[in-house]
Amino acid sequence: MALKSLVISLTFAALSSALKCKNITIPISISARNAVFDLEPPTTEVDVTSLFLDISRPGNNATAQYLKDYATVSGDYTLAATYCEAAKPCDRDALQILTHGVGFDRSYWDYPYHNWNYSYVREALRDGYSTLSWDRLGVGESSHGEAVNEIQIALEIAALKAVTEMAREGKIPQVCRQFSKLIHVGHSFGSAMTYALSAMYPDISDGIVLTGFSQVPKYMAYFALAANFAPVRRIRSLSQKYGPGYIAPRSKIGVHINFFAPDNFDPHLLESAFENGQPATVGELLTVGSVPSSTDFAGPVMIITGDRDVPFCGGNCMATMGDDASGPNLIEQSSSNFKKAAVFNATVVPDVGHGLNFGYPAHSAFGIIQAFLKENVGMPSEEEAAVKTRRLARRTSSRIRRC
Repeated sequence: MALKSLVISLTFAALSSALKCKNITIPISISARNAVFDLEPPTTEVDVTSLFLDISRPGNNATAQYLKDYATVSGDYTLAATYCEAAKPCDRDALQILTHGVGFDRSYWDYPYHNWNYSYVREALRDGYSTLSWDRLGVGESSHGEAVNEIQIALEIAALKAVTEMAREGKIPQVCRQFSKLIHVGHSFGSAMTYALSAMYPDISDGIVLTGFSQVPKYMAYFALAANFAPVRRIRSLSQKYGPGYIAPRSKIGVHINFFAPDNFDPHLLESAFENGQPATVGELLTVGSVPSSTDFAGPVMIITGDRDVPFCGGNCMATMGDDASGPNLIEQSSSNFKKAAVFNATVVPDVGHGLNFGYPAHSAFGIIQAFLKENVGMPSEEEAAVKTRRLARRTSSRIRRC
């Protein structure tokens, strides 16, 4: 398993090079108001299973059950990221900031296995966008932390905000350029972070795309129970990398149920997703429901989700009966929470599970997203592009030593 993980890492590095990408480290200093939970990190399979039986119990609010207080958490952290530049970056002068969800790291966006089919980054670059994918705080090659009261969604949103501001100001290490337009794309937990960012700071983004997402919370118990979560010390590929309170699926079956639609995926990709999967923290899962219910974000919004998504649709995004739905699907229900959005698009992709990037229709979904962005986020005029090109050349010349 370790050898296969090494092969994936080396392949990812080679693909990044071919796509004019560079792996970078971003230092940040952030703070957030975190929850304080009266809960010891679960260290055994019995402890983890009991916790998730509490979390998934109908009528029980596990977050409130364990919540003791709130406290400000501050620290200096490093984020691992990959910056990929479009062949003609000034044509759009736009950067897509890509935030992955639970179970993955930043390779989710440019997956090495059959990369031409499963690389969102490749499609974005082809359409003229540069991309910045990053390992969420606490995961992958980014800084890790205490898994109950430190690595929570609020601190991770603060990290996303810091990265966004650095990108806007041209302060991302080794990138050395500003972008006039920033687009945020998330998956699952990363979509919840992106959504919350837009609610807390409505002017911070020029467009958001939420994949593997809805605002129908009642199916989260399916995800919690189906994942077959276990402490990372019971998972050989992760046991030496993470501390107590980090959890991950114990078997490939949990990954299959939660991320893949029946009979519409490559079984070898499922194997790879399990072997190279990343954990979540207990603190993340206890705080994911704390994001605002609505946002004043006024830019274009797309929510795009597979119709067989388990955690956000219960396995059928078209089943609106009993949900007081006014639209044709569960995704459309979010429109009322984006009342100021310039454009709201709800797209359900047939025969795809929660892992939108990993189904056979992934490439089509990528194209749908890029078409939406091209139409609604806009491009600079030829004159504006020329001015930006000259400015970029001057900035690059003046800052080349520092970069």
